[in-house]
Amino acid sequence: MKIVLKKIYLLLFIYLFFFTGNMLLADEVSSYKNLMPVPAKVKKLSGNFRVDSSFTIGVSGKSHHRLYKAVGRMVKRLAGRTGLFLPQVFFNPTESPAAPEMVIKTNRPGFVRFGEEESYHLLVTKEKIILSAETDIGAIRGMETFLQLLDADRNGYFIPAVEINDTPRFLWRGLLIDACRHFIPVEVIKRNLNAMAAVKLNVLHWHLTEDQGFRVECKAFPKLYKMGSDGLYYTQEQVKEIIRYADDRGIRVIPEFDVPGHATSWLVGYPELASAPGPYKIERRWGIMDPTFNPAIEETYKFFDAFFKEMSALFPDEYIHIGGDENKGKQWDANPQIQAFKKAKGFADNKALQNYFNQRLLVVLKKYGKKMIGWDEILHKDMPKDIVLQSWRGRQAMIKAAQRGYNSLLSNGYYIDLNQPANFHYLNDPLPENSPLTKEQKKHILGGEATMWTEFVSPEIIDSRIWPRTAAIAERFWSPSSVRDVDDMYRRLKIISFQLEELGLTHKKNYAMMLRRLTGNQDTKALKTLIDVIEPVKIYARNQQRTHYSYSPLTRVVDAARPDAETARNFRNLVNAFIEERIETAGAEIKSWLLLWKDNHKQLKPVISASPILFEIEKMSENLSSCAVIGLEAMKYIQEKKKANDKWLLKSKKLIEQAKMPCAQTELMIVPAIEALLEFVESGKE
Repeated sequence: MKIVLKKIYLLLFIYLFFFTGNMLLADEVSSYKNLMPVPAKVKKLSGNFRVDSSFTIGVSGKSHHRLYKAVGRMVKRLAGRTGLFLPQVFFNPTESPAAPEMVIKTNRPGFVRFGEEESYHLLVTKEKIILSAETDIGAIRGMETFLQLLDADRNGYFIPAVEINDTPRFLWRGLLIDACRHFIPVEVIKRNLNAMAAVKLNVLHWHLTEDQGFRVECKAFPKLYKMGSDGLYYTQEQVKEIIRYADDRGIRVIPEFDVPGHATSWLVGYPELASAPGPYKIERRWGIMDPTFNPAIEETYKFFDAFFKEMSALFPDEYIHIGGDENKGKQWDANPQIQAFKKAKGFADNKALQNYFNQRLLVVLKKYGKKMIGWDEILHKDMPKDIVLQSWRGRQAMIKAAQRGYNSLLSNGYYIDLNQPANFHYLNDPLPENSPLTKEQKKHILGGEATMWTEFVSPEIIDSRIWPRTAAIAERFWSPSSVRDVDDMYRRLKIISFQLEELGLTHKKNYAMMLRRLTGNQDTKALKTLIDVIEPVKIYARNQQRTHYSYSPLTRVVDAARPDAETARNFRNLVNAFIEERIETAGAEIKSWLLLWKDNHKQLKPVISASPILFEIEKMSENLSSCAVIGLEAMKYIQEKKKANDKWLLKSKKLIEQAKMPCAQTELMIVPAIEALLEFVESGKE
């Protein structure tokens, strides 16, 4: 019975949230059930607190400017959502009202550092709101929850009465942004920091050096950015600006300077530090390149001493990431001097040689008061236990590190550049129930980071690759491990995606603009119908299907298409519900979509003919129409309870196999649903 009820609920959800304009009335799903991340403890109370233009806020306890600015931002967002003329957008604690309706209490200013207290308690009654936290950073996390609670009915805006006790599951909850493959401007970093704060992430991992670009001003070695960046880099003042901006939101900024490999842009200006003779030029391709620092000469370490001295002063966080990944060792193997050095030191292989290099850098970092983070390749039996390993190649590296007493972060399974769906990331847990680690070993799992590598990302589309999926990852890092309902996650993800728009994100807004450009400003309706059900190819298939360079355009259909296409996902769910429960209302909805898709190619063909950039997706458009026809015929067989003839089945299977093939580096995501209908017909079930 429970299974049946769950399936009926799923069908109702699909219908209400997908086929009725995505609107749910306030009394159907109260806003306290829409929170993302889900708090540790939520208790619904009776009544609502009404919000009107008289709403005021007071602050008590020890705090400082970070909290006051956060209150001002919160009031501004509240005013923007409601249209209410609220008086405290420029919050001044000296002008607090005598009897504010919301009181924010903190015991002390927080420090933006690993391990800081972020818990909060939020109490909403019909008469008053009290947000209390040990630190102002905890209060900032609570303010985001408060904003998510805002709801409305015919009488105006309100906050449902509720009591929330909330604390994060993991202390390290990060997002990596690669600013090297494609440069990411300051304003893009800022709006993504806003979104990170909204979903309670607390670490910006800033990837600043790569074969394709060196992205930060270095005064000790100016040729790094003058020769290695194409003029696209962050000045030190801009870096400080970003750090201040992040600090205001309780977010740490950790720089990554990737060495000894991924080093081409470093060596353009300083080829004497390379393991092979230059000259070097900025790399325009993607992949694992050969240029590598020479670990056998003292000049290398003198260089890094001066470099990290300057960067340690620029970046206040206690951690600096040294990369350390994907060193093929090709240049080391071909260099007689390095081979002689390796032999003299008794190093058995290049891994031992790289450990020597890492150990030398570790001494430098400690000299300047920093701790080392690196990708899991830096794990070596001789490394001290106070480093942090970031696992990207597989969970086993993280488990192995924790068992040996090393602190670790999980990024494997959170590579959002690979275009996998939100549910894949959501169910990937740093500490799953079946973890082989002991209670003490589990303490070494600090959390995790989503990673936004930018081979196929521009400032125009980066938001659509990060959001909203990263909100699901943020929930995995913050919420209790028991919060795992995928259907409910998707329901709430749609809501948070909409709310994130107020922070300036373009993950939804830029879609319509890109469609207009693709059609040459023609009618985009038919193109949207197609792109709504396709996704970019996944994992590393895009670069395998076509050679790309750092200057290749990112304005094609594959760039407009979004990971985890909502229309296609909901259609797949609808078909699954229909097959399992045979609910006729679901069948009617399925047929209406299939009819739309059947005729869409006819509508889109003249648009394609007038816009050459669309020529490459004509076959995909035909496939959508063909699949829709198969779906309609399958639905007829099912509803009329007739047996399909073998000739039709064979022809349909052949067309489906063709439709599975990528086209213009995209995939048609309704194919699994059409195939499920076909299999149901073939099974002869009623």
